[in-house]
Amino acid sequence: MPNTIRIGTRESELALWQTYHVKSLLETHFPGIAIDVQKIRTTGDKILDAPLAKIGDKGLFTKELEIALLDGRVDIAVHSFKDVPTIVPVSLTIAAVLEREDVHDVFIANPKKSHRTFIGIPRNAIIATGSLRRKCQLLNTRSDIQIVEIRGNLNTRINKLDASEWDGMILAKAGVIRLGWAKRITAVLPLELMLPAVSQGALAIESRIGDQRIEEMLRPLHHRPTALTVMAERALLRYLEGGCQIPVGAYGQIIGNELRLDAVIGSLDGKRIVRGSKVGTIAHAEQIGIELAKELLIRGGKEILEEIRQTF
Repeated sequence: MPNTIRIGTRESELALWQTYHVKSLLETHFPGIAIDVQKIRTTGDKILDAPLAKIGDKGLFTKELEIALLDGRVDIAVHSFKDVPTIVPVSLTIAAVLEREDVHDVFIANPKKSHRTFIGIPRNAIIATGSLRRKCQLLNTRSDIQIVEIRGNLNTRINKLDASEWDGMILAKAGVIRLGWAKRITAVLPLELMLPAVSQGALAIESRIGDQRIEEMLRPLHHRPTALTVMAERALLRYLEGGCQIPVGAYGQIIGNELRLDAVIGSLDGKRIVRGSKVGTIAHAEQIGIELAKELLIRGGKEILEEIRQTF
């Protein structure tokens, strides 16, 4: 039906928040539109007892949604952009990128502990995170800390923290804010300490190529500055041939007519970190990402990534 849009989404609380946010925006721009939300379980949602890096598959949180797009069950799919592989399937496209939420990671202290910030944690503190990117940057700053692997939705993670003797947990600020848990944030990690995941805080809407009705309806939702910065970050990751399995952080920001991209590659033990930045015109966003990736590989990133790929 021309006045109906079917949205595919994961079942997690955060994914549903994101989807209903998109639904609300569409209803604001197109009063009277009928929107049907279809929940679809993805591989990443089914396998919760293993670290993402060891599952070893790209598109863990997107593949089933993309299949639903390709076979016509849904018209669009809403993703956390950081979950979307850097190469999308033929016949599909990222039709809109929404304005980005805060990109920082945050520290959530265990309420039973006296310290409230990451800087204030004691020696040999135990920190929970399910991210190799966070692990390598944390260990580079504090080699004494112990990392505990954690997965699951936000409620599950916070409940596990509260029931544990861990000193704290690291999460993306965007998800914490979107789900109404801002009061649990005890410190925001500076970008100098923790660069975010590629596309962190951004939402992507995927659709079929050539679906003009959908493209026109999504146009008002598209935020070009976010799209440009994320383009640079994803170009870097694509050149590095990476995903959840490698510890890479990146953050692009627009300053005037220029785009600055900062990125980091780290070894799993945090002992080796290669960090760099690149600035260029916004018209060359993708090239900025590729050039910075090349520089990082030459400066030691290639050896780090080769070692990591042999581990998994």
